[in-house]
Amino acid sequence: MPGTAGPANVNPRYGRTDALDPEQAFVASLSSCHMLWFLDVAAQAGFVVSAYRDEAEGVLEPGPDGKVMMTRVLLRPRAEFTGARRPSPAELAHLHHRAHEDCFIANSVKSQVMIEPA
Repeated sequence: MPGTAGPANVNPRYGRTDALDPEQAFVASLSSCHMLWFLDVAAQAGFVVSAYRDEAEGVLEPGPDGKVMMTRVLLRPRAEFTGARRPSPAELAHLHHRAHEDCFIANSVKSQVMIEPA
């Protein structure tokens, strides 16, 4: 996967539009990990997910020591279900909670990871 510095970090002429910057990859890895665990947890609970989309974003700002870090990542997953059984709002919240608890990436970072299901 081609990499590049983020557009906020370098002169745009040195960046690559066809490549991923590390900050985007970090947010994408959290989003993907959550999605994969969510799909697994939902399937184990008997739900059929027909579509899944996440509009995730990360926030870079100075951390406690003044160094710039990814302080928080907001996941906005939206899942659509088919089949006879659909999750209630409480069941959906539980599925996302379980997925977040099981996500290896979320368990590995000190950034705050928030889930706001749509």
